[in-house]
Amino acid sequence: QVQLVESGGGLVQAGDSLRLSCAASGRTVSSTAMAWFRQAAGKEREFVARISGSSGGTYYSESVKGRWTISRDNDKNTIYLQMNSLKPEDTAIYYCAAGWTGASMSVPRGYAYWGQGTQVTVSS
Repeated sequence: QVQLVESGGGLVQAGDSLRLSCAASGRTVSSTAMAWFRQAAGKEREFVARISGSSGGTYYSESVKGRWTISRDNDKNTIYLQMNSLKPEDTAIYYCAAGWTGASMSVPRGYAYWGQGTQVTVSS
């Protein structure tokens, strides 16, 4: 069984930075694709970034490209999301995901395992 635990969310002002962490157990982060999604109040869950298992290649949504960075620490079995230049529209619950199902890696049904989420609130 794969377990994912996110941390690092909080309340910040526009322009600030935050780093989210996702600690994994039951599977090594270097062996599987992992991703970050977010869900704002009243909206569908949307893709933010992913990192591939084998190559470590990264891919971002257009809304965060150039501002944020996904990375991993194999020794700690943890992935991160460094969020810079935060905007009020980035306010959402952020979820870590793993366990590719074979569907597109940019949609929620592409992943079998999810964390509980961590709230990020950006004030203007």
